[in-house]
Amino acid sequence: MRVEQEVWSSFTRDPRHSENASLRASDTDRDVVHQVLTEAYADGRLDRDEFDTRTAAAGTARTLGDLPALLEGLVPVSVPVPLTEIGDGVLTTAQIEERAVAKWREERRSATVGFVVASVVCWTIWAAVMFGGFPWPVFAMLGTGINAARVATSRADLVARERRRLEKRQRKALGQPWRPDEDADL
Repeated sequence: MRVEQEVWSSFTRDPRHSENASLRASDTDRDVVHQVLTEAYADGRLDRDEFDTRTAAAGTARTLGDLPALLEGLVPVSVPVPLTEIGDGVLTTAQIEERAVAKWREERRSATVGFVVASVVCWTIWAAVMFGGFPWPVFAMLGTGINAARVATSRADLVARERRRLEKRQRKALGQPWRPDEDADL
């Protein structure tokens, strides 16, 4: 079966939200419901009559608000509380994104400073003590340079990891349930 979040994000707009319930359902939205119903029937979670009934209803659904009832019992229908709707002291989605990007910038700055400082110190020692000898500071530059390059080029991964960490911490503070998919890449 598809992961819960993947199902709801496949719709043009989340049909669980009341502001979207009156919007007209598209063929894409009805196809998402058909796919979930087909998977549930193949898994034996629906009998033939219920599958036919729900499929027919999905084909005639006019609004997004008609669709969640068709998935009842197959995919959790509860609407997650958006972080922007939660009270004071809680980060909004935009603030979480800002903090995740700021964390990446801090890591990038730290890696760059580490590269520059280690390189300058090693080359200074080399120039003062054994100028013209084997250029061993290259190894220090390689070690710190690889880390600096990794941090600079993996922005999306590092920001996503930090965003998941902040969201998980916030859900825990709010007493919201843990989701198994949130620890996948931590």
